[in-house]
Amino acid sequence: MIKHAKISVMAAALAFVGAAHADSVKIGFVSTLTTPASVIGQDIQNSVELALEHIGNKMGNLDVELFMEDDGFKPDVGKQKTDKLVKQNDVDFVAGYIWSHVLLASMNSVLDADKFLISANAGPSQIAGKRCHKNFFSTSWQNDQTPMALGEHLNKIGVKSIYIMAPNYAAGKDMVAGVESTFKGDVKGKDMTKWGADAQLDFSAELAKAKASGAEAIFVFYPGKAGPAFIKQYQQAGLQSVLPLYSVFTVDAIALPRLQKANLEGVLGSKNTQTWSPDLDNAANKKFVSAYMAKHGGYPSFYGAQAYDSIMLIKSAVEAVNGDLSNKDAVRNALRAANYDSVRGRYTYGNNGMPIQNFYLREVTKDSEGRWTTKVVETVYTNHQDRYAKDCSL
Repeated sequence: MIKHAKISVMAAALAFVGAAHADSVKIGFVSTLTTPASVIGQDIQNSVELALEHIGNKMGNLDVELFMEDDGFKPDVGKQKTDKLVKQNDVDFVAGYIWSHVLLASMNSVLDADKFLISANAGPSQIAGKRCHKNFFSTSWQNDQTPMALGEHLNKIGVKSIYIMAPNYAAGKDMVAGVESTFKGDVKGKDMTKWGADAQLDFSAELAKAKASGAEAIFVFYPGKAGPAFIKQYQQAGLQSVLPLYSVFTVDAIALPRLQKANLEGVLGSKNTQTWSPDLDNAANKKFVSAYMAKHGGYPSFYGAQAYDSIMLIKSAVEAVNGDLSNKDAVRNALRAANYDSVRGRYTYGNNGMPIQNFYLREVTKDSEGRWTTKVVETVYTNHQDRYAKDCSL
């Protein structure tokens, strides 16, 4: 079932009337609004709606029309919904995409139509490298970078061996490649588990193998519903004192309230890496986090932060060209300038449309009110560029 949200029906202001100017800014947003993965999609939708609320549903003097589509966690459905946004809704920008395999299946529908594609999460290596495109921009990262930062931290603290677990799909492979590219110790074992609508959620066999491997620590990537399932089984197996947990995209603001409710304290003190944290000290982030918490009763996730940024990035470009969306070169240059107040702080774009930005080590902790959250411990990378940019011909 298609979910279509049309934001604002007001006429465009007279200042932009004319053949060269649009009547409104049309944004298509592809996310996952059904299946168990909808817990991520809901956080993203909340953040997109908050961003639009913060800008009064306006970009310059243009109204914003938002078309929110559900990919159902399936590449073929994601492509169908993307085709609809491009051909039927004739949007100016297509944003979103949680999953790398959905983005890879959908990207040509946007780019071949000379539309702008803004990934608010997925960062597959292919689109960062040889399949890069002048109309592609990300408000997240290239998949490998976050686990690369974690690998560097493991080296710093002297971990000599790890066991790896991740789901068997495009992003999972990138995450494993990322940590393996920087970690200097031994990989004692690796399990790539089933993913998709019927993803594997029983990890007992793999955890037993990890425990028996003799590894000093375990590295995992399990987003969405799989994250809490893994953490629960990890604690039940009594592994926190045997295999310290290091993760990416597993322990976040979506998983932590569930883990706290279940009293799974094995996650407290665990480390993960990210480009964003709710405690980053800048005005845009403070506004976003406080408003989100007031409206939804809990912390936003990095998914939400990146989605919020995607709207602000588009706004910066629309306003830079005074609403003239027909001038594709000018819009592209404005997007590349990233001239807006990002919730992660200032960043720049590389030749492939991927951010050049900081990566932080975060620790799971309790805030002043006892809520489980993350805090920045240190900066692992400063202004880091992904390793596939060299393969991009732009």
